[in-house]
Amino acid sequence: MSLKARITEDMKTAMKAKESAKLAAIRLLLAAVKQKEVDERVELDDAAVIAVIELTKQRKDSVTVRSRRPPGTGRCREIRNRRPRHLPAGKMSTEETAAAVAAVAETGAKGPATWAS
Repeated sequence: MSLKARITEDMKTAMKAKESAKLAAIRLLLAAVKQKEVDERVELDDAAVIAVIELTKQRKDSVTVRSRRPPGTGRCREIRNRRPRHLPAGKMSTEETAAAVAAVAETGAKGPATWAS
């Protein structure tokens, strides 16, 4: 089953369970995927759908960082804070990436040549 089909099935499940925040987040995601398909006039494969999910997440993070207002309340906050579960498990979070960069900086490594011992 393709990733797009799984997302559609998750939308149906959320509709049946009456999970409004989850349903809204999935609808926003599917809208972004469909917009990309219309713009490029192709059907997206799993890799392209993952790219759209990551781009959507980056936009959300960017808006959150640049916003001078406190985080939204109620339904908008629920939608924004929902973690995209359709991304591959191998992706590192922002905190994990920052910790890895700090660890490399502590060792003084300048590149791959310094890793070999």
